[in-house]
Order: sequence, then structure tokens, then C-alpha cells
Amino acid sequence: MQSLFKCKVDTEKLKRTDESRVREHLANERTYLAWMRSAIALLGFGVVIVRLRAFHPPMLPDPGNSWKIGLIFSIVALVTVLLSTQHYFAVRRDIDEDFYEPADRWVILLSLAVTLLGTGVIYFVFTTPMSLMGI
Repeated sequence: MQSLFKCKVDTEKLKRTDESRVREHLANERTYLAWMRSAIALLGFGVVIVRLRAFHPPMLPDPGNSWKIGLIFSIVALVTVLLSTQHYFAVRRDIDEDFYEPADRWVILLSLAVTLLGTGVIYFVFTTPMSLMGI
């Protein structure tokens, strides 16, 4: 009788653990999708920066620097996709092995990248003569 009760307790514990692991995996997937949205936004912003030059082609005789900033945004977006995919699978493995420790390096890395990109955009906007920007 006692072994039957023990099986029931173990089954309940196992069920609770499975539900917890499912929640952890779903949270991991939501985080991954947030990183993907960030990468898509960076990529889109890079394309917009490059395409803004097309609105005033006669005013800008040379290619300028906007394509460089757009290219950097696109590269950072692609690196974000690669790193976030690698991070997703590493966290998935850690959850399965019940050994997950959050890493701050990804947050710091993306924050630095976006800060540098934002600084580049601000520099570009304030160093481009107003007459070339159509203002």
C-alpha cells in the first residue's frame, strides 16, 4: 500500500516538473522570438538608412556614408540572428539538463551594438549638411 502511494506522489512530482519545464521552454522560445524581432528591426532600419539616399539623388553626387551605416546595421542584424539561435539551443539544452544559469553577456553585447549603431546614426544625421538632407 505504501509503495502505491509513493508512486502516486512521484507521478505528481513528475507532472509538476514537466509543466515547469514546458513553461521554461516556452519562455525560452518567446525570448528567441524577441531576439528575432530585434534582428528584423535592425535589418529593416539598415535598409531604410540606405534607401533614404534615393529620395534626393541629384543632391548627393557621391554615395556618401549612409550605405556604410546601413551595411553595419544589416551585419549586426545577421550576427544577432546567429547568436540568438545559438543561445536558444544552449538554453534549451540547459533546461533539459536542469542546469540553466542566465548569462548577462548577450544583453550587454546587444546593448553595446545598438548603442554604437545609434551613435553612428546620430553622428551621420548631425554631420550631414541640412541642404543635402532636404531640409
